[in-house]
Formats: sequence, C-alpha cells, structure tokens
Amino acid sequence: MLTITIPEKELYDEKAQTFKTIKAQELHLEHSLISLSKWESKWKKPYLDDKEHTREELFDYICCMSIDKNVDIDAIRTLDYQTLKNILEYISDPHTASTITDRSKNQRPSRERITSELLYYYMIYFGIPMSCEKWHLNRLLMLIKICGIKGGTTSQSMDLASIFAQNKSIRAKNRAARH
Repeated sequence: MLTITIPEKELYDEKAQTFKTIKAQELHLEHSLISLSKWESKWKKPYLDDKEHTREELFDYICCMSIDKNVDIDAIRTLDYQTLKNILEYISDPHTASTITDRSKNQRPSRERITSELLYYYMIYFGIPMSCEKWHLNRLLMLIKICGIKGGTTSQSMDLASIFAQNKSIRAKNRAARH
C-alpha cells in the first residue's frame, strides 16, 4: 500500500467563477486487480495494454486505486510532479523477489488482450484464492506466471503471453470440434 498526503489547496473554477477548497487528506492506494477491474469497468478498455493513458485516465486510475471512500478527483488533479512520480514508481514496482528469465526470445507475443476478467479466470484456473485480488498487481501477475510454469506440461518457462496464446489455441480447437 502506498500512502500519499494531499495538502489543502484552493482552486478557482472558471466555469462557475467560484473558488473551491480542497481539504487536506491522506490517501491509501493499492495497485491491485480490484482497482484494475474498477477502472476497466468505467473506461471499457484494458488498462494493461501497451498504449499510454491520458492524464484523465491516469487520475481516474489513482481514484480507483484508493481504498478510501469518496475520493475527490479534483484533489487527485492537484497532485504535484513528485507525488505522481512516486505513484507511478509504486505501480511499476515488482513487489516480489521472484524473477523469470525469458527464454523465448524468438516467440511472437500474444495478441490476446489482458483484462481483469482474464486475470480472474487465471486465478480460478490455477486455484489462486480470491483474497489475492488485493495483492499488488505485479505480484499477482508473477504468481500467475509461476503457476503457468510449474503447472504446465513443459519444463520450459512460459511467460503470460505464452499462456494466453496456448489457451487461445485450445479454445480454437474446441470451437472447431463443436462445429
């Protein structure tokens, strides 16, 4: 969990031509499958794609990361550069000691879109307890990768994209068998 402090600020609303006071507050943020799911349900697109997010999408994701109630989006918009940098560093931190060496340099990456529902599927598939949805997302992704490696039929390491590609192939074969 990352805790940030937002100092009290006064903002001017040009449309209403009034001043608004943002109260000082402390926010508790968690980059988790829950926050990912909240964000994707609002924006209707995968958060984990390779595309950059707009400032508005980033601010909203920070709101989704908050475990505090009634987060004021205007307060998030007032965050300074260093606080935003700290949040982005927290999001990208692996939160695990585990590492996996990628041995499949020649393998094409999967085009399957990684969404919160797909990650929930893998949690169910690998028997990962639902309480892990509160873990830091990178730690959960590492656990899913490890389950793919240890539970797979091959001794070679499988990255998440390989797991997705394998399951896509199985689904295609199943569809062909049904028709």
